[in-house]
Amino acid sequence: MAPFVLVGASIAWTYNRGGSAWTRLSWILGLERLGVEVFVVDEIDLERCTFRVGDEHVYENALNVGWFDAIVERFGLSGRAALIGQDGQALRGPCLADLQEVASSADALVNLAGDLRHGEIKNRVRRRILVDTDPGLTQFWLAAGRAAPRVVDHDLYFTVGENIGLQECSIPSAGIDWRHVRQPVLLDEWPVCETPSPWRFTTVAKWRGIGPHGKLANAGVKASDKGDEFLEFSQVAPLTGERFEVAVDDAADPGETGALVRAGWTVRSAQRVTADTDSFRCYVQGSGAEFSVAKGAYVDTRSGWFSDRTTRYLASGRPALVQDTGFDRTIPVGDGVIAFRSVEDAVAGAQSIAANYGHHARSARQIAEQYFAAGPVLGRFLDEALSSRI
Repeated sequence: MAPFVLVGASIAWTYNRGGSAWTRLSWILGLERLGVEVFVVDEIDLERCTFRVGDEHVYENALNVGWFDAIVERFGLSGRAALIGQDGQALRGPCLADLQEVASSADALVNLAGDLRHGEIKNRVRRRILVDTDPGLTQFWLAAGRAAPRVVDHDLYFTVGENIGLQECSIPSAGIDWRHVRQPVLLDEWPVCETPSPWRFTTVAKWRGIGPHGKLANAGVKASDKGDEFLEFSQVAPLTGERFEVAVDDAADPGETGALVRAGWTVRSAQRVTADTDSFRCYVQGSGAEFSVAKGAYVDTRSGWFSDRTTRYLASGRPALVQDTGFDRTIPVGDGVIAFRSVEDAVAGAQSIAANYGHHARSARQIAEQYFAAGPVLGRFLDEALSSRI
């Protein structure tokens, strides 16, 4: 008999962020394709909603609700997804009492980033599994003794930081036995496609922001945002002569992104070019390769974090030149994926990809198939999550 899994996933929050929506969909659809019966519960606070200028800030006016409807319809989740407000009110799908019944019948809760916090639903499930998607930030927050409602009341804890628990990684366990899971990608949704013209390195990034728990500070690690790291590597573009482009959120400070423009980069609005799941895919597949940095905490701690966005570049046959977080312990680098620590490393990597593009493109897809394919990744996760003693 197929397991029945409740998935906690913030779909509504990803309004106008096609890449973030794919993060959740990779898990939801990937589990379904393993034969798992899935029911999605999405919880969104009113303060995280987006409204048109002049509209009253009530759930009925939130653009996020229409976005949730569109995603549910687009990916065949109708009747198997619910959206609730911060007090448990039903915005879409079953009422709270019915959701409690659904939760009671589930074999497990797979709670992505702890997105589902409502105790009257979460605590009804007999096996509650947290998937930590912000490694380092989560653990340092816990080690500081701060309240973490997204993390508490789970039975098993998985993280995409594959080095957590190893001597080489400085992230504390915070008293939790962290298990490892890799970022899954749906290979059929991300096929290899023709090399585009003009050829360029691209990525999509949130310039500044906080993690799901709060802002990391005074933890003894480099607490830089992606914007800081991009500025540190701004000279890669002029030193290589290649085209470099980054799509950033509209909240990014133009005074800061202007430094990239002066160095020869193209800076675009992420909300405009990756506004939905299809446009995000078009943007990735319309690129020649990815160039991206990582949050300072991921790098400084040697977390082993690897971006789920990068897995979609790889699956599309797009090589990735990405900042080293220690992932070379578990993922091969040098062909298809090139890790850099310095500007000099990044320049050499960009030149290698440009000079041997066909080889790197083939290797990129092979890495996606061997290391990130949703079927094997989630199959292993499910076996461990459902068989482990709690």
